[in-house]
Amino acid sequence: MRAARMTDNQETNVTAGAAPAATAAPATTGATIWLTGLPSAGKTTIAHELAGRLRTEGHAVEVLDGDEIREFLSAGLGFSREDRHTNVQRIGFVAELLASNGVKALVPVIAPYTDSREAVRKRHQGEGTAYVEVHVATPVEVCSERDVKGLYAKQAAGELSGLTGVDDPYEQPESPDLRIESHQQTVQESAAALHALLTERGLA
Repeated sequence: MRAARMTDNQETNVTAGAAPAATAAPATTGATIWLTGLPSAGKTTIAHELAGRLRTEGHAVEVLDGDEIREFLSAGLGFSREDRHTNVQRIGFVAELLASNGVKALVPVIAPYTDSREAVRKRHQGEGTAYVEVHVATPVEVCSERDVKGLYAKQAAGELSGLTGVDDPYEQPESPDLRIESHQQTVQESAAALHALLTERGLA
């Protein structure tokens, strides 16, 4: 059986009738938006509220949840200062990778130590990637009342130690790009304030 051969005329017709190449979607500016704060401060809730708004506007968004990272990327790490630092650097690497490819990486992770957060910021600066630090400044008293995961209750009962902001240090940012008083406004208002900052910087 002979293979069919395309004649010159057929080739010309196929070329002429071919659909035009799809126009590439406009590039979007990626960024890492790191929300630091105490446990139950509202970081993840604000991140998901903002993510929904950004997706509606057509942005590519990923939320790097601290608990999921602990389970899948940092399994085996403890909660010593060294292990916390390693965890933050791993998350920072993934966030920068996403941001450098046009994704808004929202990172609601405690990151209790200043030097760890600064190392992540410097990595982004070195790669020329936008980085925004947000301090969700909810007082520990309010966080303990919310106690979303029951951590404060366990610490009070002596079942847990090393809780950030209670019996383990939390070094709050001195000059964050934005400080959110989440206990004094709604989730929607907090997300709107962050969205306004991103818009001001050409990131939304």
